[in-house]
Amino acid sequence: MKKILGLVALSLALAVAFPRAQQERVQRIDRAFQRYVDENRVAGAVALVLQDGKPVYERAVGWSDKEAGRRMTADTIFRIASQTKAFTSVAVLSLMEEGKIGLNDQAGRYIPGFAKTTVAVRNGAPGHEVSIVPAKRAITIRDLLTHTAGISYGTEASVASTYEKQGLGPAAGYGWYTADKTEPICTSMERLATLPFVAQPGEAWVYGYNTDVLGCIAERASGMPLDELIHTRIAAPLGLKDTQFFLPRGQRDRLAAVYSSGSDGKIARAPDGPKGQGHYVDGPRKSFAGGAGLLSTARDYARFLEMIRSGGTLDGARILSPRTVELMTTNQVGTLHSSAGLGFGLGFETTDRYGANGMDGVGAFGWGGAYGSVYRVDPKSRLVMVLMIQLLPNGSDIRDRFPTLVYQALGQ
Repeated sequence: MKKILGLVALSLALAVAFPRAQQERVQRIDRAFQRYVDENRVAGAVALVLQDGKPVYERAVGWSDKEAGRRMTADTIFRIASQTKAFTSVAVLSLMEEGKIGLNDQAGRYIPGFAKTTVAVRNGAPGHEVSIVPAKRAITIRDLLTHTAGISYGTEASVASTYEKQGLGPAAGYGWYTADKTEPICTSMERLATLPFVAQPGEAWVYGYNTDVLGCIAERASGMPLDELIHTRIAAPLGLKDTQFFLPRGQRDRLAAVYSSGSDGKIARAPDGPKGQGHYVDGPRKSFAGGAGLLSTARDYARFLEMIRSGGTLDGARILSPRTVELMTTNQVGTLHSSAGLGFGLGFETTDRYGANGMDGVGAFGWGGAYGSVYRVDPKSRLVMVLMIQLLPNGSDIRDRFPTLVYQALGQ
């Protein structure tokens, strides 16, 4: 009750700070979230918006666990899936700044199996036999950061059976899930190196295990496990107390339950296991997946993003240099990711043309997670936006509507 009252007090305090007309626009966000909950399209959500580093909107709505009767609160913990990639990318680039890693380093320097990789190529029309050919060149750190290494999640028909036999692709939930593995991430990535990829390095934008490979490289370059690396270089300096790969068992009630969208858009509780609740409390706690393994809160994640918006430093803690942040948030792939005004930097999708991604200003960047969470950073409007939900698969459009709702109320 105290947590809920505290959130209400914060909402009231934020409302008082706005002119009346703007308060009415902010209330549109509240009404939209409540509608999604009332219509049983999401169980609950936490939304947090910072402007100039200060919270201007924070709302917890609905249920953290409907069946247990637990309300959503501002400090609820979420599985953030691919939002992990930003943390791992920052860790890798911090090692680059120390001279321990170079963007043009070959991945094979750290994981020998990546010295010579292969690509699966179809012979003619779909359904024909697949040939395995050598990669034209070695995969680099830059390729991995920009998702241009040709590495997918192994669920395509041309490679799915091969990946499944190695415990990857279809054998790993939706491909990206490793929390149930009893082996370190480097063991999984060494096995990945023996499998064919789906495009030649540098020739296509392919979303997949790239950042998991980077997590292993970061471990070997730093000499410490990825969980320790992220804690010591990012989480601890920024005061992120709830960002971790696995949750202490005594805090299991803080973890939001996962729900699934049905064909009618209504939700039901997701099953146990890789395609649902996962193994983030009672699992083996062995695989620190740099691509999709972290848990966090809206407040932790917003603080992490504010550090990036602020040029790599926050409250005296310097994580990256301003020039490295600029490199991360500038399109590095031309039109490989999109020919319609979106790019991809060293860990983030970038907005290069106004209108390419809703109301994003030019220079905005962000991404999301498989459980339906999403974030955007818009330097032009001085905004950081974070929306946390737990919906897998996600048939809701709430993650698309959220930034527009924020911009109509707060964007400048």
